[in-house]
Amino acid sequence: EVQLVESGGGLVQPGGSLRLSCAASGFTFSTNPMSWVRQAPGKGLQWISGINSGGASTIYADSVKGRFSISRDNAKNTLYLQMNSLKPEDTAVYYCVIPPRYGSTTYNYRGQGTQVTVSS
Repeated sequence: EVQLVESGGGLVQPGGSLRLSCAASGFTFSTNPMSWVRQAPGKGLQWISGINSGGASTIYADSVKGRFSISRDNAKNTLYLQMNSLKPEDTAVYYCVIPPRYGSTTYNYRGQGTQVTVSS
């Protein structure tokens, strides 16, 4: 069974940083591209970043480019999202997902999510 378990969310002040983690199991993590998506209150899902299976290629939505960094540790079956210079508009539930291919904005599997709240 595919399992994706996100952690690391919380309350942070504008300009602050958080690092999200996603522990993956039930599939061959190292051969799959991965992505992060988010859902802000009252809004639909927004794709924000993707990484290829080896970790050498990454891609970002314009809204987070230069502030967020996606990475992965295939030895630990873990995906990360380093979020810097956080803004109130980054407030959302963040999910790690398995896309059908690298860079796709759709996904086949999704975790339960972790809440990120950016507020003073």
